[in-house]
Amino acid sequence: MAENILDMGQETTLGKVEIAPEVIEVIAGIASTEVEGVAAMRGNFAAGVVEKLGKKNHGKGVKVELTNDGIIVDIYVLMYFGVSIPAVAQKIQDNIRQALLTMTGLDLKEVNVHVVGVTFEAPKADIEPVL
Repeated sequence: MAENILDMGQETTLGKVEIAPEVIEVIAGIASTEVEGVAAMRGNFAAGVVEKLGKKNHGKGVKVELTNDGIIVDIYVLMYFGVSIPAVAQKIQDNIRQALLTMTGLDLKEVNVHVVGVTFEAPKADIEPVL
């Protein structure tokens, strides 16, 4: 098994299934942003530049580590002011675990949520236009 590929251990007559860690990052990133109360994911500078150019980076703010014990996912998020941080973090963990189990059949060892900031901006859907 290559270090950067996750071997699913399923070999059929057609071949075997392998999943790159980047796929897990994307699934975890999308599952995180679906949770109400998450304002944004924290990413690196390069990811921010790419997004400003019009490409969405769904793996931003997600770190995947493949260990002998299992898969560890670290999520770095900004939350909206006023939400219950423990409740939103629990929903993020549950959503990621369920999404990865449904889409890949993988069960995670850990999902660590790192709250790196709080934003006071209202979600765009809640802003009413001024007439």
